[in-house]
Amino acid sequence: MTQLDMSFVRAQFPAFAEPLTAGHAFFENAGGSYPCRQVVDRLHRFYTERKVQPYGPYPAAQAGGAEMDEARARLGAMMAVAGKEVSFGPSTSANTYVLAQAVRQWLRGTDGAIVVTNQDHEANSGVWRRLADEGIEVREWKLDPQTGALDIADLRGLLADGKVRVVCFPHCSNVVAEINDVAAICAVARAAGARTVVDGVSYAPHGFPDVPALGCDVYLFSAYKTYGPHQGIMVIREEWGMELPAQCHYFNAGSLYKRFTPAGPDHAQIAACAGMADYVDALAAHHGVTGDAAARNRGVHDLMRAQEVAVIAPLVAYLAARNDLRLIGPRDAGKRAPTVAVALDRAAEPVSEALGQRGIACWAGDFYAVRPLQAMGVDLARGVLRLSATHYTTADDVARLVAALDEVL
Repeated sequence: MTQLDMSFVRAQFPAFAEPLTAGHAFFENAGGSYPCRQVVDRLHRFYTERKVQPYGPYPAAQAGGAEMDEARARLGAMMAVAGKEVSFGPSTSANTYVLAQAVRQWLRGTDGAIVVTNQDHEANSGVWRRLADEGIEVREWKLDPQTGALDIADLRGLLADGKVRVVCFPHCSNVVAEINDVAAICAVARAAGARTVVDGVSYAPHGFPDVPALGCDVYLFSAYKTYGPHQGIMVIREEWGMELPAQCHYFNAGSLYKRFTPAGPDHAQIAACAGMADYVDALAAHHGVTGDAAARNRGVHDLMRAQEVAVIAPLVAYLAARNDLRLIGPRDAGKRAPTVAVALDRAAEPVSEALGQRGIACWAGDFYAVRPLQAMGVDLARGVLRLSATHYTTADDVARLVAALDEVL
């Protein structure tokens, strides 16, 4: 099959059959997607059958530990990395914070600099900027204030003196939504001797990454936005992961997947993350996508993106044609994630409330993207209206949204 079977897709999500959620068109996916049935089933099973200390010498403990190991191994295989390179934490913000503490120690006493952007969600910006408190130089890769885009030529200038050791940037912004060329950026950084930390929170919901193809040293995303439980997932490649100072109990420092986990992880939610792999495999099987786990993931990724581009294009075109708002980010649906933010000629929050009364679930505000919105001259008091889709969003959903916008605006 060359396109997603939407009836099959939506049947995998319990929310579409529940009275509280089935009656509206859901456009708050960038804040958190619906969990797929496979994740819900695994979470329920863990809490009812194996909610004990895992890995102990008795059946429930063995089953729980095995399921946690399964999640790490299968997600790693999907993303073409070793299972031990997949770390879990309570959120992406927490995972990035822990990683930054390791980098703080790694750079202490050196003249090494780091690069951050002002296109990022705060999770991959604020913690790195605070390294300046240690005397570490922080350089800002600035977005274009008109388009919101990052220019790789500007990065080359920041890297020119050879002092930069880490470059932190987003796969795409949660308000600008332009898909950055991660592979090209990582290649430029690597040639300059710098490691790369990619915030994939706003991209991974639209297809899990092929990490080696991207070439980054760290890739971070949130499972609750990729149809899973509320966990942060960090892929950290072994070479750099074992070089950075450990942030865990000293006796766990030899284990890469424990090395950046200061506290005990959430066993049930880690186990439930295997349901995300179940879901990708179910889509692959239904649509005739074959090969190993990484190949199936790439095929499903392409199906998801094709659906999203086709569905979101009419919304982007509709908004671009209006003269009472500013569409943030690209007008070409193929160059952006289906997260569409607009700055209105009025406060955005009442508009989101009015849309909610018309069966459209969305929200307004700054979405922790204060820096990019300020850099683009958006009035933070008004905020932006954000309309975020994903691969289970239908053309009918978008038609309902456009009709409601016509009434409200």
